[in-house]
Amino acid sequence: MARDRRERSAPDWGLVIGVGALVGIGLVMIFSASSVSGYAEHHDTAYYLKRQLMWLTVSLPVAYAAYRMDYRLLKQWTPWLVLLAMGSLAAVLVPHVGTEVGGARRWFSLGPLSVQPSEFAKLALVVYLAQALAEKKDRVTSFQRGVFPVMMVTGILAMLVLRQPDMGTASLYIMVGLLMLFVAGARIPHLVATVSCMAPLVAYEVMMSPYKRARIMAFVNPWKDPENTGFHIIQSLLALGSGGIFGLGLGESRQKFFYLPEQYTDFIFAVIGEELGLIGAVVVLGLFVWLAYRAVRIALAAPDAFGFYLSVGCAATVVLQALVNIGVVTSSWPVTGVPLPFISFGGSSLMVNLVCVALVLNVGCSRRAGAALQAVGMRGGAAA
Repeated sequence: MARDRRERSAPDWGLVIGVGALVGIGLVMIFSASSVSGYAEHHDTAYYLKRQLMWLTVSLPVAYAAYRMDYRLLKQWTPWLVLLAMGSLAAVLVPHVGTEVGGARRWFSLGPLSVQPSEFAKLALVVYLAQALAEKKDRVTSFQRGVFPVMMVTGILAMLVLRQPDMGTASLYIMVGLLMLFVAGARIPHLVATVSCMAPLVAYEVMMSPYKRARIMAFVNPWKDPENTGFHIIQSLLALGSGGIFGLGLGESRQKFFYLPEQYTDFIFAVIGEELGLIGAVVVLGLFVWLAYRAVRIALAAPDAFGFYLSVGCAATVVLQALVNIGVVTSSWPVTGVPLPFISFGGSSLMVNLVCVALVLNVGCSRRAGAALQAVGMRGGAAA
């Protein structure tokens, strides 16, 4: 057998520049949105910016390592990554092991840093999905041998996250799984049946939790309880509306003065709309569309099926999360605790999203003579 020769080409600078722009906007907006809270809580207007810069300093070498490694090694690590993800998601639920904040147990405290295992479990899930779908090939059209085992693992991870509770991240796991199955050529009736089976469980989870039920009711009509359950959505819409087309100006947000909850994390897009206006909001949304476009180009030119699915999964993880976050802020999606990738304050999210992009760049830099056409042909056959 001839040796598998690969050579690395230059990275996709369009993708690098787009992500760099998102990170830069994020640093500026974190400082602007968190300055009031930073001074009130820590007597330092740059407190949250400094912590984000610290995470960025740690994340960049990790992302570079992910970019330089042979991404095919991840296939060998898949079982261990999934087991580690499940173990960490279970461990964070244990009292005195996981840190509880606001009634949710989602973090491990490591000195001055807090690590959120559900963020890192996203990577494990994407690697598992890429490896499983690359191996199954035509079997993905079978419910028993294709869809069911893939969604079983996805569902277990989602259920562990749901117990934290974090319904937003759990729903992202399910959406990424379904999207990758669809791309792999799974039959639409099988996907519809999967969603239909999950719907009663989701409805039961929502109805049995007064907190989740209140959020759904607030999404339907936030003005029914404007001082309590509808407060988040109303303040977010006020921020977006007051920004107009050109915005109030950088640093001039009024809603960040303790009117808008989670103004530098989950609702930072509302501050962007208030300070930079519709133009700033469209620029941010356009950068995520650009990211998706560049990632799809890389996926279609991937040298093997695993690289194709890995690129699709990493891009879907970032872009779907961005769409959910923006949907929450614009009252197009029920309120969930999902940060805006690269922009919201949060070290675990920043690191995972940078690694996702690094893996996409990694696939894009890998070349093997004649393999791209073979991989595309194989995927076309699977989809057919």
